[in-house]
Amino acid sequence: MTEPQITVNGRSRPLVGTPDHTNALDFLRGLGLTGAKEGCAEGECGACAVLVARPDGDGSRWTPVNACLVPALALDGQEVVTAEGLGDPGDLHPVQAELAVRGGSQCGYCTPGFVCSMAAEYYRPDRSANDEPDPEHGPNGFDLHAIGGNLCRCTGYRPIRDAAWALGAPDPTDPLAERQAGAAPAVAATRVAGFARPADLAEALALLAEHPDATVVAGSTDWGVEANLRGRRASYVVAVDRLPELRGLSTDGVVEIGAGLTLSEVEAMLGDTVPLLAQVWPQFASRLIRNGATIGGNLVTASPIGDLAPALLALDATLVLASADGDREVTLAEFFTGYRETLLRPGELLRAVRVPTPLAEHTTFRKIAKRRYDDISSVAVAIALDVVDDTVVRARIGLGGVAATPIRARATEAVLEGRPWTAETVEAASDALANEGTPIDDQRASAAYRSAMLGNALRAWWAAS
Repeated sequence: MTEPQITVNGRSRPLVGTPDHTNALDFLRGLGLTGAKEGCAEGECGACAVLVARPDGDGSRWTPVNACLVPALALDGQEVVTAEGLGDPGDLHPVQAELAVRGGSQCGYCTPGFVCSMAAEYYRPDRSANDEPDPEHGPNGFDLHAIGGNLCRCTGYRPIRDAAWALGAPDPTDPLAERQAGAAPAVAATRVAGFARPADLAEALALLAEHPDATVVAGSTDWGVEANLRGRRASYVVAVDRLPELRGLSTDGVVEIGAGLTLSEVEAMLGDTVPLLAQVWPQFASRLIRNGATIGGNLVTASPIGDLAPALLALDATLVLASADGDREVTLAEFFTGYRETLLRPGELLRAVRVPTPLAEHTTFRKIAKRRYDDISSVAVAIALDVVDDTVVRARIGLGGVAATPIRARATEAVLEGRPWTAETVEAASDALANEGTPIDDQRASAAYRSAMLGNALRAWWAAS
């Protein structure tokens, strides 16, 4: 096992002596690469964005992530590019040049993060000229959602958008474009004081048996916030995001999704295979977060306001839990046992999520939040119905934000099943849905508002159908 190191802007940088709680942002700034900034320390502003070479088929893709969240040690063996590595004042990168020319930078605090997120979209292999641009996609194929996780409070977004839409195709000799033709770096097995990245699932389970109080991290989009804002520290960290046994995806019969896949990877690999999940992804945080967060991590954190759990509850998902004694399968509906508590036993890992088929024909996901994108839900409602001969024969409804855990709306399901799919049935079910859960008053919404939004979710779907 070699000494841990990260290749930063083409230069190998040793990680020896780096504490397990040191995030990549602090590590990079300690090297004098101060372009990336800490704006929020929780992955919401994007000022800390950097590029990481991630697998993409037989090649690789420059993927932007929030450096403030990921532990530096979790990037052992990986290649990272910061804004400084893209260009310098004497030789600006095309993204930097367009931002400068079009007035997309003022105080400059957020600009390096924008530069990295925009560069990732600039190098996206399937980006091409778009004959039918819309408010979110430019004539050059630039998807503005690529910078949905980057905030600016100085220039406003119009000049930034103009810069994004002015970008042409990368020069064929651009070294960062050429790099994407090669494979991403192999995942390094890491073992230093307080931190381990096991090579496979067996080693991971052995480490958890050896360190029963270990903190398991994947994208670290939840634990990173705890470490940054609450000063939490782990006795031992086990990183599982790159375990090969947690990174498979199959749609042969049951849809099985490896728990270590990032949400962006699942989104790309599934496409429209599971329509309900396809509705969730654009509303789930930002692209920067989805590039790091894993499907397993989102469920195991057991947040009552997570967006993924309600959809998977509506899909009747089950979870495969791995331990040294083998696998066991539990339903997602029984997995959450209390606020931030689950059925996971000591030494167990979530290995995969299974969605049974055939899928319900009628599905919807409705998220109530203060912003359309990149926000936490006040209420999330996922509905999946099987309707045969205008009668609801099966109903599954998942809810978030209205109880200590994500829950099934079982009373409402009972009202729907066996009844005709009519306005009268919708009204009766909506009344039942408004009384599901135990909503509370907090800074995001009042209990009364949450109940009203529950009741209106089914009505709104019916009205739009």
